[in-house]
Amino acid sequence: MEIQDKSKLNLEDMKSGGFIKERKKDLFTVRLRVPGGRLSFEKMEKMAEVAKKYGRYGYVHVSVRQSIEIVGVHFDDIDAVIKELDSVGQKIASCGARVRVPTACGGCEYNPNGIMDAQKMVLEVDEKFFGRECHHKFKIGFAGCPIDCPKSSEMDLGFMGMVDPEWSEEECTGCTLCSKACIEGAIVSDSDGKPIYDPEKCIYCGDCINRCPTDAWGEKRKGWFVRVGGKHGRHPRSADDIIKFLPNEKVCDFIDKTVTWYNNNASGRERIGTCFDRVGLDKYKKEVVEDFKE
Repeated sequence: MEIQDKSKLNLEDMKSGGFIKERKKDLFTVRLRVPGGRLSFEKMEKMAEVAKKYGRYGYVHVSVRQSIEIVGVHFDDIDAVIKELDSVGQKIASCGARVRVPTACGGCEYNPNGIMDAQKMVLEVDEKFFGRECHHKFKIGFAGCPIDCPKSSEMDLGFMGMVDPEWSEEECTGCTLCSKACIEGAIVSDSDGKPIYDPEKCIYCGDCINRCPTDAWGEKRKGWFVRVGGKHGRHPRSADDIIKFLPNEKVCDFIDKTVTWYNNNASGRERIGTCFDRVGLDKYKKEVVEDFKE
């Protein structure tokens, strides 16, 4: 997005492109695209350099959705900011009624609690869906495990990693570490120290698998717990639990069909959760979710 003629300036178009008008005359906040909150050193250095050169407040702002915002940029400097950031491949984010930059935790690469690769998925989803026009903002987030740091229940479409544990009696020594690790009470030990598993209490966190010293507990399956229709703000709404153990290879197809359904069924500036409340969640489940059930 190149800005040349101030006389033709449209603030809504500017905001959609990631340039948010500030209180002071001719000053803008430039929102940068940081899918999953991960930045290379090269991009961080360039952001700091550009912020020092063109920002007016002596700091940048990290948004609640992991974007970096360069604040206090004069209108006349916007083209220069775009050009300098582009030299390291740093893109501008967007606002408005479209699919936003997806957020994610660190996932399973280095976090011992991580089950699914949130960073891998967030990059794929950002590449395929960022900027797609919708009735209103559409936020997507990935949490690598049930600790759910990215708050999947507050997303228009949230994904949370989960693993289904499976016990092998042959490998079990009766050490009882699994029952001690399970704070949900899904595993208790019998008189011989062997686990008694209650799947109704399990939240699929994998703590039993991680704690087991003999690999008696293993992975039966893992995937994404999908939640749809959440939002925060003036009128918060908790997302509806939709499907369990969605595999990586079906995530983008699920997103595509969900956004298409949303655009076909929403009215005006309506979030997808509000659309559910108006037309009924069952309609969405029948027209989208049925295709993804096991």
